[in-house]
Amino acid sequence: MIFRALALAGGVTGAAGLSQFPEFSQQYMQRLGGAVDELSRQVTRYERDAETVGVTLDELIDQLGQEGALSLRQAQNMRADIARRDQLAGDLATLEGAGPFMRAKLATHLGDRDIAKRALENFKPAAPLTFEGAVFAGTGFVTGWMGLSALFAFLAGGWAVLSAPFRRKSRV
Repeated sequence: MIFRALALAGGVTGAAGLSQFPEFSQQYMQRLGGAVDELSRQVTRYERDAETVGVTLDELIDQLGQEGALSLRQAQNMRADIARRDQLAGDLATLEGAGPFMRAKLATHLGDRDIAKRALENFKPAAPLTFEGAVFAGTGFVTGWMGLSALFAFLAGGWAVLSAPFRRKSRV
């Protein structure tokens, strides 16, 4: 009886947790879009600076890297900004137009730690009143319930299997 109650608690916990995915992924995408916009603004400024002095952006960065410690640091920062913008823009392009189920399938594109941390800081769990929220809640419930049930079954049956070589054989 206690195992069933614990499995039910696991199911409810799974339902509550997984039902929040659609809203969290939506908020993550909004922050991702904001980050891409800001990085694109910076990279555009770098490109204008290069154009002003009559070189390409790559040439400008290479020249900065040869002028001293501070300029080298700035060149490294510019390369990092460009690489981050490209990575995040790729993730955003992959996720744009994807509904909650597709975002779950593409969850690897929700992996920027800084953006996820900021989205989580402002995230407020809510009761999922959408179809997607109900499906995620149901999936979470079944996963939590079955996961704990399987663990308890293994622990109950596992001890019997592990102790089998040490049991005396009964004589009938």
